[in-house]
Amino acid sequence: MPSLKADHLVYVTSNVDATTDELEKRFGIRPAGGGAHVGRGTRNTLLALGNEIYLEVLGPDRNQEIQQPASRFPKQSLLRTWAVKAPQIEKSVRTARSLNYDPGDVDTMSRKRPDGVQLEWRLTSGGGGGLGTKGIVGFIPFLIDWGTTEHPSSSAPRGCELVSLRAEHPDPSSIARNLCAINVELVIEVGDSPALIATILTPKGTVELR
Repeated sequence: MPSLKADHLVYVTSNVDATTDELEKRFGIRPAGGGAHVGRGTRNTLLALGNEIYLEVLGPDRNQEIQQPASRFPKQSLLRTWAVKAPQIEKSVRTARSLNYDPGDVDTMSRKRPDGVQLEWRLTSGGGGGLGTKGIVGFIPFLIDWGTTEHPSSSAPRGCELVSLRAEHPDPSSIARNLCAINVELVIEVGDSPALIATILTPKGTVELR
């Protein structure tokens, strides 16, 4: 079967507004408000990256009663994880489990865009589906199924394009086995420190995000 394709990249920050300002300076295009994840204590801004892919800037939402612990977010912004499109998400989970990797259970989430449009999707709770631990990179993507909801990239600011996504890890083979279990391809090079690295073509030139 064809490998699953990237859906979005998750750039985690302790301050969504400050990081959005920083990316606008680097890219020449400002990520737009996506909305709050009500009950989860987070919100995001989004930037389209072409080919129905987008960048999500994810961080704490100080306006919610539920507050995420500061330890869930890095002091310096981090390309924390990524998601892949899984239109048959339950089948993908069953296949992965049969190959000794558990992507986690399938959860339902929603948020309302600033224009009032309600988005609903399903995603796996394992892999990088949660915020995880501060500074820990999620090489294994979580699975996501948007169903009939309009894909977020269609309403996010355009003008940037994802050129490549790769990873560095001291032991690439330990990551590759689980990627195969969910039918995902990712170039993983040997590196001293674990990192996800996105190369993005912007109006200000090529930018590397990690």
